[in-house]
Amino acid sequence: MFPVAWRPPLIAIERAALPGTGAGSDFNLTHARDVNLLVVDDESTVRELLCAALRHAGFTVAAAGTGQEALDRAREVTPDLVLLDVMLPDLDGFEVIRRLRGRHRPASGSRTGHVPVVFLTARDGTRDKIEGLVLGGDDYVTKPFDLEELIARIHAVLRRTSGDPTALLRAADLELDPEGMQAARSGEPLRLSPTEFRLLHYLMTNAGRTVSKAQILQRVWDYDFNGDTGIVDTYISYLRRKIDNGGPKLIHTVHGVGYVLRGPKS
Repeated sequence: MFPVAWRPPLIAIERAALPGTGAGSDFNLTHARDVNLLVVDDESTVRELLCAALRHAGFTVAAAGTGQEALDRAREVTPDLVLLDVMLPDLDGFEVIRRLRGRHRPASGSRTGHVPVVFLTARDGTRDKIEGLVLGGDDYVTKPFDLEELIARIHAVLRRTSGDPTALLRAADLELDPEGMQAARSGEPLRLSPTEFRLLHYLMTNAGRTVSKAQILQRVWDYDFNGDTGIVDTYISYLRRKIDNGGPKLIHTVHGVGYVLRGPKS
């Protein structure tokens, strides 16, 4: 739920300064076409204003006011991304993402296990942010927020999660060819096992962004998170020996969360 003090700025944004509607705006509405969003917030005024703003920005938007309604709507509309509040009246946002990720999959099955999720909530504590990321959230935006920044974050998440799966990936002097199943650093080929290759591919797809061990387990091994992430640590160690050996460190530990692949700081 939004703090009451935040409502007037949102109303002002919705009426007077929507991306792409103000003078001199360089926001490209075509980038949002054919993108289905699901907005989940229990406060109707906030939900309606946010939906209106996102539709103005060119998105197709569905909405839900409870956790169970969010799960039902996700099955109906198959969203490309979910904007999810944490504080909901029935299932909280963390439980919703657990179910979306398939950890409590309904008997009928679900096609929404890997849908990107951006938490959008007034809960700004570090523990909440870590829990959201560990459970598989793709971003965590705290209220109050800037609308154009939110839309930029939506596009960034969509780029990370729906890019060309065969495109050559580069990070610093590291290259990976998904189609040819080859990787090299500074032009020197890397001898990687299939699992190491999948792990490196996932890290490079999310270069510059911290990914949790639970996310890695789900995306690389297709395992449900049960508290045991030792296999992730083991394979990160294998990768480091092959990638970071003799060159600037690229794979970094983010304590309490997971790992990030990024180039050396200049």
